[in-house]
Amino acid sequence: MDLVLLWLITSPLILSKQAESVLTYWNQYIMKILITGGTGLIGRHFIKAFQQPYQFTVLTRNSEAAQWDLPGNIEFIEQLPEENTFEAIINLAGEPIVDKRWTDTQKEKIRQSRWGITEQIVAMIERSTNKPECLISGSAIGFYGDTGDIAANEESQVTEADFAHELCKKWELIAQKASDYCRVVLLRTGVVFANDGGALAKMHLPFSLGLGGKLGSGKQYTSWIHIEDMVHAIQFSLMTKELAGPINCTSPQAITNETLTKALGKQLHRPTWFAVPEAMLKLLMGQGAQLLLVSQNIYPQKLIEHDFDFNHVSIENTLADLLGK
Repeated sequence: MDLVLLWLITSPLILSKQAESVLTYWNQYIMKILITGGTGLIGRHFIKAFQQPYQFTVLTRNSEAAQWDLPGNIEFIEQLPEENTFEAIINLAGEPIVDKRWTDTQKEKIRQSRWGITEQIVAMIERSTNKPECLISGSAIGFYGDTGDIAANEESQVTEADFAHELCKKWELIAQKASDYCRVVLLRTGVVFANDGGALAKMHLPFSLGLGGKLGSGKQYTSWIHIEDMVHAIQFSLMTKELAGPINCTSPQAITNETLTKALGKQLHRPTWFAVPEAMLKLLMGQGAQLLLVSQNIYPQKLIEHDFDFNHVSIENTLADLLGK
């Protein structure tokens, strides 16, 4: 398609008005997407994977710094426009949830970094004459609290409310206000594994040194997803008109922390004799330790029902793909 367009524009046999017509058609064909959190792990992978079919505008607090993290041909803005001009909005912004100890100040920062921008986006949609086709907004499997060994899907009831549940519940309720104007999809995301950031990057060094081990009892479930499947799930949400509401962005195969520990040690050819006691995690991380100790066995029921094709289902395949390169 790109070669055809180039030929049509540059060929001397084509009149300038015809070339202008082709360009107009091409600009209409390309979906214009506003994305927040574009420099985060998921955002930058999504932009790099789908830069060709989409035209991205990234909302950022620092346009100059963002340009170093992302490829060219991207527009940067530092505040939302009064009128919406985008076919789709992908809202991934938010303060990292595990990087700092959960003081009252930090928890409020985590809340407002998600709730505030989502409220602003919904307000822009409400006041605009041109509505987007869809709003895809972030959330997390923290919504479910501790599920124990039982697999939870999007319809499962939450039995234990904690900070993560409170955070995600209000985040989703704010985003759902836009459903009066467009389709809304909520990305309940598990632990994202990538080779250039996120949880796996934090685990890589200690495990490489032979200092890796299970956390607490190791029996708690971890629901995870390969970064490639994560960005394709977002793209799938854009294109699948029947998909709305919360979707679990996790591999169909949740694993225990002990299984993850052994798989990572095997991939790196290192022993995994060490263990971090629950009491030590709580001492080091405070309330934030619950993210590592609660059991979250989450199943992506809605993606499966809509025939989404996972490329990386097993943890062994995922670690080999990410760390074997």
